[in-house]
Amino acid sequence: MSALSDLQRISKRKSTVNRAAISPNVVKPATQVGVAPWRFSTRGLAIRLFLTCWLIYTLHFSTNIVREIFPALALGDHFSFRVDEYAHMHPDLFEKPGYGWHIGNNPGVSMLAAIPYALARPLIDPLVQHVNQSRAAQGLTEPPAYNSPWEHNRQFYVEAWRRGFDIKFGLAAFVMQAFAMAPSSALAVVVMFYLLRLLFRSDRTAVWLSLLYAFGTPVFFRTGFLNHNLMLGHIAFAGFVAMWNPGHNPRWSSQWRFVLGGLAGGTALLFDYSGAVLLLGLFAYGVLQRWRAVSFSDAVRHGSWYILGSVGPVLLLWLYQWRSFGNPFLPGQHWMPPVEWIDLGYQGVGGPQWSLFWMLAFDYRFGLFVSAPIMVLALLTPYFDRGANKRLPTLETTFILLLFMAFWLFFSGSNYTRLQFNTGIRYMAPMFPFLFVPAAVTLLYLPRMVIYFITLLSLTISWPLAMYRDVEVGPGILSPILHTLIGGFQLPALATLSMLDLSAYGLDFVGKVSLIPLLLLVAAIVYGIWSPSWSSIEKMAMISEE
Repeated sequence: MSALSDLQRISKRKSTVNRAAISPNVVKPATQVGVAPWRFSTRGLAIRLFLTCWLIYTLHFSTNIVREIFPALALGDHFSFRVDEYAHMHPDLFEKPGYGWHIGNNPGVSMLAAIPYALARPLIDPLVQHVNQSRAAQGLTEPPAYNSPWEHNRQFYVEAWRRGFDIKFGLAAFVMQAFAMAPSSALAVVVMFYLLRLLFRSDRTAVWLSLLYAFGTPVFFRTGFLNHNLMLGHIAFAGFVAMWNPGHNPRWSSQWRFVLGGLAGGTALLFDYSGAVLLLGLFAYGVLQRWRAVSFSDAVRHGSWYILGSVGPVLLLWLYQWRSFGNPFLPGQHWMPPVEWIDLGYQGVGGPQWSLFWMLAFDYRFGLFVSAPIMVLALLTPYFDRGANKRLPTLETTFILLLFMAFWLFFSGSNYTRLQFNTGIRYMAPMFPFLFVPAAVTLLYLPRMVIYFITLLSLTISWPLAMYRDVEVGPGILSPILHTLIGGFQLPALATLSMLDLSAYGLDFVGKVSLIPLLLLVAAIVYGIWSPSWSSIEKMAMISEE
């Protein structure tokens, strides 16, 4: 029987458990209703999903040097937040007299990315030193030509080369993507898998939908380089699942789960001030959940545990702001020099604007429902998912949709939303995991051919976007698709190398490296990962269960 037949059979199954016997927000546990297994153990499937996603995400590494990389370098090199040595290299770096150079954004993702970078320094530093010494010995004073279509990219590369940072930036960006960004997104796919298997009671269904989330949404695109927007959303989503406890797993107490939820919410704030929406949203969800299921006094107690969990990350944010700007409570944006739109509202953030509200959803370059049309299905969940067959509890459905609306309204008041024309979808990225859950529920109520079409459409948008990445010119989100149809497949890092003229170094072959051997190698590894003959994964699963 095909996977889709199995999905549709599951979608028609009637509930046989007395719903009054369990709290209204608990999905019937696997031990009570049974989750249909598929090929491997549940833990083995989770490990395979993680390895597959980690590998493919890393393969699509993009060489973007974003602002969050600079504090990560400073932390890894000097255990400092100051980025003075990179002054004037990025428009988001600025100086406050007496405190040095910093970025205006929150430091959470930079702190995390600094860990793999610091561990990799024994390999990176000697290589960077050797290259720079070799250039000096050869008397090279000008960088090779970099044929990027973007002037600011060419200028950045020239400045990085002259300061001796080009190799360092490239290697550090790869390490941060491959060992911070990519594994964090892969872990989020695993969390999605565990949640979906409880909702649909089928491992096969959960695997298929988790892979659709991994590669059929802009998660694929945003994982190409270090990105705080997506990572904070995944962290908050993990906290939400921990507090929800849909399988009624007794392994962790409810108090400990609320501490984890608070830790996730506080970490979201440490990553970005938009995380305040998630911090408050998760708190409201947790309190309401306990109030409905137990009592008001129990809700107060669990809310206290949530607050306790959030204290650490919030104090860390205040420490950063105090050390970097001299005030623990004012955000870094408060000290930024004047930029476009900063005079509107407070540092560019004010009340909701209809034009921005529309752009966040439907702009042809970065709109959520344009970049990820599958997310539209989330809005239809209250209509499709009801009655005896209801899979997603009412409280969780309502929370997800209200959280999405709150996030949508929040960024419709940020004038910097307009900057996404050259970055692709970014600000709404924290909503990807939340919206995908009700979207997946609605998807499986649809006819088989519609499911096929939506799946194909999602992959057709997502993979080219992860490869070509440019939505600034031409038809926006359609531009990567057209490039793929006309120019074929590409990998972002190889595309960057192909724009460098390295003939003077005798390395002109680097830009001509074919991606076909790489794709074949990765395909062979993925095949091996999912092959029943690779018993070591099941052994890993057994050890982890112990």
